[in-house]
Amino acid sequence: MELDALHHQPGWVPLPTAEFREVVGAKAAADAWVIDGNYSAVRQLVWARADTVVWLDLPKHTVMRQIIWRTFRRAASREELWNGNQERWRNFFSLDPEESVIAWAWHKHAQYHERYGKAAQDPANAHLTFIRLTSRRDIARFLADPLAYSRVTT
Repeated sequence: MELDALHHQPGWVPLPTAEFREVVGAKAAADAWVIDGNYSAVRQLVWARADTVVWLDLPKHTVMRQIIWRTFRRAASREELWNGNQERWRNFFSLDPEESVIAWAWHKHAQYHERYGKAAQDPANAHLTFIRLTSRRDIARFLADPLAYSRVTT
């Protein structure tokens, strides 16, 4: 389940938080699932039912290169993302993290690096296996053999 697809309703209108939590909670109550996304509004709901967190902790320059290229490609191709939404050209020009995924990634990278590092060490999350992937090579290895990864300490 891709959280962006649930959160971003037509016209980029966010699903109200209570409804978002209800939908995600119901999906996380299933016996088996994979959830793709990082929304603080539902993190505890998801993590309470999860057994593994795969943490993509790529260097900021890698993240920025990927997100700028992805945003450009999606805007140029008019690719539909979720619920009829398309990438906006203004993402290249807005400095507002609430309006631009590029600005959001730039401003939030360090915060999420720190947050997930602390979460991996937090005894409250001892039931979770954190798999920290720090390069494209790590990601490829993980995808080739996910069961080969064990608890990651940071």
